[in-house]
Amino acid sequence: MRVLGIEGTAWCASAALYDAETDSVLIESNPYEPDSGGIHPREAAEHMSEAIPEVVDAVLTTAEAEHGPDAIDAVAFSRGPGLGPCLRIVGTAARSLAGTLDVPLVGVNHMVAHLEIGRHQSGFENPVCLNTSGANAHLLGYHDGRYRVLGETMDAGVGNAIDKFTRHVGWDHPGGPKVEAAARRYAEGNDGPEDLLDLPYVVKGMDFSFSGISSAANDAYDDGVPVEEICFSLQEHVFAMLTEVSERALSLTGADELVLGGGVAQNDRLREMLASMCAARGARFHAPDSRFLRDNAGMIAVLGAKMAQAGDTVPISESAIDPNFRPDQVPVTWRSGESVARGRAPGSDDKTDADRRGAEATVEIVPSGEPDAADRRVIKRRVPKEYRHPGLDRTLRRDRTVAEARLTSEARQAGVTTPLVYDADVPNATLTLQYVGDRDLAAALDGGTERVAAVGRYLARLHDAGIVHGDPTTRNVRVGVGDSDTQTGDGEANGTTAVDDRTALIDFGLAYHTGHVEDHAMDLHVFEGSVRATAIDPDPLIEAFEDGYATVGDDDVLDRLRDVEGRGRYR
Repeated sequence: MRVLGIEGTAWCASAALYDAETDSVLIESNPYEPDSGGIHPREAAEHMSEAIPEVVDAVLTTAEAEHGPDAIDAVAFSRGPGLGPCLRIVGTAARSLAGTLDVPLVGVNHMVAHLEIGRHQSGFENPVCLNTSGANAHLLGYHDGRYRVLGETMDAGVGNAIDKFTRHVGWDHPGGPKVEAAARRYAEGNDGPEDLLDLPYVVKGMDFSFSGISSAANDAYDDGVPVEEICFSLQEHVFAMLTEVSERALSLTGADELVLGGGVAQNDRLREMLASMCAARGARFHAPDSRFLRDNAGMIAVLGAKMAQAGDTVPISESAIDPNFRPDQVPVTWRSGESVARGRAPGSDDKTDADRRGAEATVEIVPSGEPDAADRRVIKRRVPKEYRHPGLDRTLRRDRTVAEARLTSEARQAGVTTPLVYDADVPNATLTLQYVGDRDLAAALDGGTERVAAVGRYLARLHDAGIVHGDPTTRNVRVGVGDSDTQTGDGEANGTTAVDDRTALIDFGLAYHTGHVEDHAMDLHVFEGSVRATAIDPDPLIEAFEDGYATVGDDDVLDRLRDVEGRGRYR
């Protein structure tokens, strides 16, 4: 099968020919290069209208010269997400070409294509994918017939966040390569500086935010900080955030493969960080060739061939573009049977502590050391992360150790079951904690809805006390064996259940004090995202979780949750 792919979501007009038999790709591209600043939709569309016919004609001419008039078996095009005016030009060209050649038409999700080209080139079976492009930044993993969004930016895409700073400085688009070059000059000229600028580092579970760090970088420039120093600190913070959430996604799902996609993935420092993190975990890492990282039609053609072979084509009359086309809206027809969340198979309730690796710390379970005591203790050490800048790493490990020790105890006072904190060794980022539960909730989601309802009640109590957990995933809830799924005693009256006693919240390292409804809603969003990413049937669990929250918490938080859910980059 030979597929002609057409790409034009934002700035690059591109066409490609993919030959599935030889696994070869020919790409012709003509990028839009604005005179200053970022991408202007009208100018980009004008560029597409001129460049798309040129690149398509070049590829089609080559294909017919090599394979004859019947060279093309299908036409694939980027259906979204992207700029509407650009997508419409691409869609019109693809429909016209498919009709003229009398071949099937395939509508491809641009972001899924970034993932699939990495999976195709690497040969990985079930990777987590980190997509890092101008307008987008998210983590994807295949589960139950779709690519699930494990985490994503809640405001700007990573490239746009960097470009916001470079526009402020007055640099031309694209700004990413200029920031990378300036950061490299600063690092080489200062022999690996020990200190970084104090910039926001915002991670919420596997979600993250860039708007604050862009503004802080702009302010630093206005205050006279050398631009190369800002670029160095900006990269170190932004890419450490992306690497941290990637490790959290690997930990949540139990995956041991990571692929990188998107234009920002060409950055050597980002690739270095991700490779270092994966090596430390014993995971495999792959970044595609640079020509497949920029917006390109090669990845559209490769995924288009897989979809066409699976019969996943679209009638011309139903091929409207979708500027907000989310990757988790795509039925994955070209794969089956596997799941990135391998630990979530039916019958997985018997998983033990050794089945998964944490993202941030090592955990050692030891006897209490007290005579005749049957209880155990947990020695939790936040290990240094080689991928992070040493100064940033020390700060994060120290601050999170202090936060966990303090807020674990405060949560307990608020009526939430948490481990007792026996000792805190802040210089060594080590805590001694009570051992709670028998396994993570991630390994026991099929055991009934009451466990997640208990988590809802817990978060409501935390929020009432002005505390946000910050990372309430199914990995950070511990449950006991044989929990009842029914309330006992006076549980209906006071909101407690037998399950509450056997369910504990752990890992308060990202917790903080706030009474803001927005932060409380983000807590719920993080938990529900982890359920959707790993549960076989997430909807009843999420309903029970929200019902549990509603019995104790503020309805305004649930209302705000609906707003937060609509804020993802592709909504």
